[in-house]
Amino acid sequence: MLSREHIANIFEKIALLLDLQDENPFKIRAYKTGAEVVENFQGDLLKIAASANYKDLIKTKGIGKALTDKLHELATTGKLEFYENLKAEFPATIFDLFKIQGLGPKRIKDLYKKLGIASIEGLKTACEKDRISKLPGFGKKTQDKILEAIAFCEQNADRFRLGNVAGQAELILDELKSHPDCLRAEVAGSYRRGKETLHDLDFLVATREAQALIDFFVSLPEVDSIINQGSTKSSVRLDSGVQCDLRAVSSAEFPCALVYFTGSKEHNVALRGLARDQGYTLNEYRLAPIDPESTDAPREFHDEAGLYAALGLTCPPAELRENQGEIEAAAEHRLPRLIELENLRGTFHNHTTASDGHNSLMEMANAAIELGLQYLGIADHSKSSVQANGLNEKRLLNQLRDIRNINENFKDEDIDFRLLAGSEVDILKDGSLDFDDELLSQLDYTVASVHSSFTLSEAEMTKRVIKAIENPHITMVGHLTGRLLLEREPYAINIPDIIDACAATGTIIELNCNPWRLDMDWRWWKLATEKGVKCAINPDAHRAVDLDSLFFGIKIARKGWLTRHDVINCLPRDQIFAALKP
Repeated sequence: MLSREHIANIFEKIALLLDLQDENPFKIRAYKTGAEVVENFQGDLLKIAASANYKDLIKTKGIGKALTDKLHELATTGKLEFYENLKAEFPATIFDLFKIQGLGPKRIKDLYKKLGIASIEGLKTACEKDRISKLPGFGKKTQDKILEAIAFCEQNADRFRLGNVAGQAELILDELKSHPDCLRAEVAGSYRRGKETLHDLDFLVATREAQALIDFFVSLPEVDSIINQGSTKSSVRLDSGVQCDLRAVSSAEFPCALVYFTGSKEHNVALRGLARDQGYTLNEYRLAPIDPESTDAPREFHDEAGLYAALGLTCPPAELRENQGEIEAAAEHRLPRLIELENLRGTFHNHTTASDGHNSLMEMANAAIELGLQYLGIADHSKSSVQANGLNEKRLLNQLRDIRNINENFKDEDIDFRLLAGSEVDILKDGSLDFDDELLSQLDYTVASVHSSFTLSEAEMTKRVIKAIENPHITMVGHLTGRLLLEREPYAINIPDIIDACAATGTIIELNCNPWRLDMDWRWWKLATEKGVKCAINPDAHRAVDLDSLFFGIKIARKGWLTRHDVINCLPRDQIFAALKP
């Protein structure tokens, strides 16, 4: 199904292919800009592009006549002839090379033009034959790093980021629920549990007409191919590459099936063991006495909560079902009330056009207001992040002044919203910071992050970050391990030592909810909260639309057992300034 994201992706791929053809750089830039404009377009772009008035799009900055015509063609036909012809000039596998960490358009162009490499397999073979190291600008060290990146890519080839599949998961769920024969429907599996990466999507429907739902499912417009199709279950592959499985059950079977297919496997094993201890057998269809002659039937239930209650448990939220203490807590009725999206009052780690963001201060503020937030922190990069157009001292002070002026206007207009002035300050290799204490003291808060020298030993990296944490002007640590899911491994760092340092200094740890990061990992949050360390759920937004990533932050926070009391940005605006600089 054509979407704004799909169109932006097409424009980005056109730019990449034109670059490989050594096209005019201005033409390449036009498509890159067009992709950004499409992603951030305010309004129903597809409706406008498909209408008789589509040429009005020319008035949009960044969209000229050529792109306007192409948008119209895409919106009315679902395809773009120019793109299809351009793709035909290159091997279909060439886009796979962009999955390899460390390879950008320039290097891929060199590999393609000088060695004819157009696939990961061809790249791997060339590395193993020591051909890459001989190319100008590469060398042996780069070749070794490429081989490491290929191995990492192969290891995760069949996995997808939560953020990359969420849109299709929710869309397909809505489509299933809209079918007249669907009584109930849910996305189950790793997606429902909020895992950061997953193999596939599992859908469950309750229906009296299983075949009708199966036939409807395999014919959805998002489906690229049918893997198998039966009378009660089916598997398909979407055009995005992700596999989706559908299981159709009766309404009576639905509660047990939902628990079973939500998982995890470890949770299910423990739950079945508990049922067995109570004289029951539990599977994906029913809870029943082990002894068929027994009259001790379980209490009647119609949903998941009823099933857990029949076993003497409080129903654990899906995100907790990893057999990491949730069953014991449910048995003692002491499960925490986990954080909800509506608990958030603001967020802190966000970028603007001053550094490498795509929206202005006011555009970011208006987007936050539209989401119902009470405050938004601006933390553009500091000067050492040259690649991100980091701010020097003068530019940061100017931004601080602009934020104060905007806040005065909000007060004058009686708008219950404020911008917070911060900075994402680079932690340098020796643990010192990009700005001096005098400048940092003028900010509302600071986010300290590592953006360079990722190859330090664990001891060196831990010492480096702890030195930054011990600076009294540092409010929180950003994306603690530097990981990029399915693309870059975390750098070596001793997380328990970092948590202890944060506990000792009152430093907050960020839960960076950019779907590529989701860092700090959910597996560490229980330890952090036990030590009294607070969390800040931050989208690391580089576009106004990226604020929507707070949704993924909540999923991961819930998976880490976090409540609203553990998350600093659940505080209302009238309390947040004092909490950030106690």
